[in-house]
Amino acid sequence: MTLEPLELARHIADAIAEKKGEDTILLDIRDVSLIADYFIISSVASDRQKRAIVNEITASTKHSLGVRPLRVEGDASSDWILLDYGSVVIHLFSHEARRYYDLEGLWRDGKIIVRIQ
Repeated sequence: MTLEPLELARHIADAIAEKKGEDTILLDIRDVSLIADYFIISSVASDRQKRAIVNEITASTKHSLGVRPLRVEGDASSDWILLDYGSVVIHLFSHEARRYYDLEGLWRDGKIIVRIQ
């Protein structure tokens, strides 16, 4: 059985919602980028929450889907953590960093599939 990128992305978006990530969007970038199929962008309120979300994502994808991230950049004390699953890339930001980097604006030609407030 092959795991579809959208199935992985939705699973990860649900894991973020479970740990109360804020303003989470699942963005389809297949038509505008070769680097991934989907971006998930979410804001977090604290380092502790960032750590909890990363742990939830990595544990749930490993146990439920049998996949692990190819790479994780950043840590709970940084303003931006990136988890790279190949076809799905997750960006967890502090509120300030999210405004500053404005990935939604940069990738505005992508299609929002899910938005969880």
